[in-house]
Amino acid sequence: MANRSTANSIDEYIAAFPPETQKALAELRALIKASAPDATETISYAIPTFDLNGHHLVHFAGYERHVGLYPAPSGVEAFKEELKPYKSGKGSAQFPLGQPLPTDLIRRIVEFRVEENTGKASGRAPRN
Repeated sequence: MANRSTANSIDEYIAAFPPETQKALAELRALIKASAPDATETISYAIPTFDLNGHHLVHFAGYERHVGLYPAPSGVEAFKEELKPYKSGKGSAQFPLGQPLPTDLIRRIVEFRVEENTGKASGRAPRN
């Protein structure tokens, strides 16, 4: 998606992408929902967002060659070793299209963010 999205829902956002990107975004969305069942879906910063307890939990987005996960800087920092195979930044991780999503890693990142959000975080990445 070259331009900033004007989607009003996550379904509308995903539908604006080519099929390969739609598939990756739908898988990412389902994984986040399963890992944070009490979170609510919304659009924030023009991208799909999951909120919990009145705060942003994670965002995700689609691009021409990858999907992005935005679990806040703490979510990236806690898993920086495991995220080394992927391009990442202060609060973002990019997963290339055409490759399987690292579902276990994403699940644990989202669960870590849930723990942070609910005040139960230990300050270190959860073990497998």
